Amino acid sequence: MNHDDIPLGKDVGYPEQYDPSLLFPVARQLKRDELGLKGSLPFHGSDFWNAYEMSWLNAKGKPQVAIGVFEFAHDTVNIIESKSFKLYLNSYNQTRFEHWEAVLESLQHDLSKAAEGTVSVQLFTLEQYRQQVAITEPESVLIDEIDVEVSNYDYQPSALMAQGEVVQESLQSDLLKSNCLITSQPDWATVLIDYRGPKIDRESLLKYLISFRNHNEFHEQCVERIFVDLMKYCQPQELTVYARYTRRGGLDINPFRTNTTAHKAQNIRLVRQ
Repeated sequence: MNHDDIPLGKDVGYPEQYDPSLLFPVARQLKRDELGLKGSLPFHGSDFWNAYEMSWLNAKGKPQVAIGVFEFAHDTVNIIESKSFKLYLNSYNQTRFEHWEAVLESLQHDLSKAAEGTVSVQLFTLEQYRQQVAITEPESVLIDEIDVEVSNYDYQPSALMAQGEVVQESLQSDLLKSNCLITSQPDWATVLIDYRGPKIDRESLLKYLISFRNHNEFHEQCVERIFVDLMKYCQPQELTVYARYTRRGGLDINPFRTNTTAHKAQNIRLVRQ
C-alpha cells in the first residue's frame, strides 16, 4: 500500500459535487498475509459503518439529511480508507438528486465497485433512525474492573492464556484503543468476545487488549488480529469478536468476525456511540 496516495492526514479540498473517484480502496489481503490468512478464511462476518453527517439537495435544491448504514461483507476484496469515505460522502452535499432512491442506488453502486464485493446500504430519516436504534447494554462480563498492573503498551499476543474446563461465556472491555495506520490518531472501542472453549484467563485478556494502545492498524485489521490471536493462543472451538468503535468525522466503523452460525452480525449501538 502506497501511503503517499492516501488522502488521510493531508490538507485536502472538500468537494462540493458528487465524485466517486474520491473513494480509496485498500486490499484486505495486505494485512491478512501478515496474519498468515491465505485461502479459506477462519471466520465470516461484516463491517458496519454508520454515517451521521449525510446530506444532499433534492430536485428543488432543498437540503436533505439522513443517517446512512453500510454493511461491507468480510469477503469484499477491499476496505475503504475512512477519510476518503468521508470526502466521498461530502461530495453529495451540493449535488441534486431527484429522489432518495437515486442517492441509495448511487451509494450502493459506488461502494460495491470500490470494495469489489457486496455492500448493502440503508438510508434513514432521523425519525426512522430514532425509532429503530436504541443504546444496547451487552449481556457480557466486563473485565475492566480487574485490578491489573500494566507496564507494557506495545502489542503482546503472547500475554493470552487459557486452560482448564471448557466454558461458554461473553466478555467485554471498554479499554481497547488502537491508532490509525497512517496518522496514528487514536481509535477507541468497546470489544465484545464470545467464545466456547478452554477458560480464557481474564487478566491476561485484559493485558492483551491494553497492549493495542500503541498499535497502528485500521479497525477491521485489529479485529481480525484479535480473532487470530485468540484462536492461536486460547484455541476456542467457537469464537466471535465484535468491536464497536467511537465515531470520527461523523463515521463509526464496527467490524464483526465469527466462526459460528450461532451469532449473527447485528448493528447494535453502545453508550459511547
